Amino acid sequence: MTAGVDRHELRQIIAGLSEGVILVEPDQTIAYANEAALAMHGAGSLDELGSTVDAYRDRFCLRYRNNVTPNQYPIERVVAGERFHDVVVEVRRADKPEQDFVHSLRSLVATDRDGNPSCLALILKDVTDQFEAEARFEATFNANPAPAVITRLSDLRHVKVNAGFLEMTGFTRDAVIGRSVYEVDVLAGARNRDLAIARLNAGGTIPQMEACLDLPDGGGRFVIVAGQPIEMGDEPCMLFTFADLELRRKAETALRQSEERFAKAFRMTPVPTVLARAQDFQVTGVNEAFSRVFGLGEDRIVGRSLAEAGLWVADKQRLQVEAALERQGYVLGVEVCLRHESGANLDCLISAERIEINEAAFVLLVLQDITERKHTERELFDAIETVMADTSWFSRGLIEKLANLRRPGREAGDGEAPNLTVRERQILNLICSGLSDDAIARKLGLSRNTVRNHGAALYRKIGIHKRSEAVVWGRENGFPLSISDG
Repeated sequence: MTAGVDRHELRQIIAGLSEGVILVEPDQTIAYANEAALAMHGAGSLDELGSTVDAYRDRFCLRYRNNVTPNQYPIERVVAGERFHDVVVEVRRADKPEQDFVHSLRSLVATDRDGNPSCLALILKDVTDQFEAEARFEATFNANPAPAVITRLSDLRHVKVNAGFLEMTGFTRDAVIGRSVYEVDVLAGARNRDLAIARLNAGGTIPQMEACLDLPDGGGRFVIVAGQPIEMGDEPCMLFTFADLELRRKAETALRQSEERFAKAFRMTPVPTVLARAQDFQVTGVNEAFSRVFGLGEDRIVGRSLAEAGLWVADKQRLQVEAALERQGYVLGVEVCLRHESGANLDCLISAERIEINEAAFVLLVLQDITERKHTERELFDAIETVMADTSWFSRGLIEKLANLRRPGREAGDGEAPNLTVRERQILNLICSGLSDDAIARKLGLSRNTVRNHGAALYRKIGIHKRSEAVVWGRENGFPLSISDG
């Protein structure tokens, strides 16, 4: 069999292969390329590929992805008789820079009976899709803010790390890549470390568990770590992902401290205070002042509503307070009548506001006992009534002053006209105290326009048109209120 016949039959054999094959002569002539090899270069013929190694170099730009050998193309290494495999290169046509490929290459050097090279071949495999997918994964992996590390299972060394992990721990990329899973220990302090290591060695899924990573500055970072087996370029790996617990722990600490401060203030305030669920007003806590004033201890009131405990004297007042809380979220200084454990009625001012504790809605109620003050007021009014029964000894001006004391405009309860809102009462109180609109806005934390709008509504309700008239009306109806009046 002649050499020509041998080469012809060889071409027939390789023509139908899915791998690309390029045959090169020792004199650097490219003798043959099958259809697969031409397609992998975007070429339609051997002339377009290049008839010599120099022509090939002119038409295609190559960049090694691994096994870098500067200034030498794989086809030149084949001519030199070098044997290599799994060399990955990026190939780009010089005349069509937008057209590129990624090839995995190996060489085939056959010799004759005397040991001289008789057949030089470059074997190509198109891995463009694989590397594009890896590039997309790489971009996604690096862009993902969730901390992550990829560890090769064959030697348990970290091969990839993203910015999220570096930012969370303070490690540099070089301090992680190439280190073993025990040198940069991603399972440090894991609650079920033995299970995690067993799963890692078996290449199985590692369930979520809390761990404390050792940081380069000597500190620690609490995290939740999990592992998921993946493959990278047919290489079995483990993808470790992390959730930072530091922010959650800080939030939990701040919440606990806030709750402790609230509980301390709740217990120590000298005014009777009640904490109840917003949905049904069931009491969840009372302070010592409440038990002292109303005679009911926690064991008698917690788990029941104020109504169930019999504190409300007038159910109508209870409904009004609850409706106001539902409507506006708070009530300020509303005068009500509550019942002591002994059955005695107590005049009280109630202020309440909806609050949120651990994402649950509650109502905080502050109850001020004004029974003594109301008793003193009633005694004063009774004395005035007695004196005014015989007015022959008094001047007209004194009689008018006594009349004003007798009917200060607060017979309905707390000095407000029946149809004034809490905000309107506040603004009227401050107008009667001599404050300007700007001063009222600053005191109440409102804009000047908002104060004016409330003022206009107030004027309409009480039937006046000037500020001076509002002051006169307010004075005649018990304004400004004292601090205890709310």
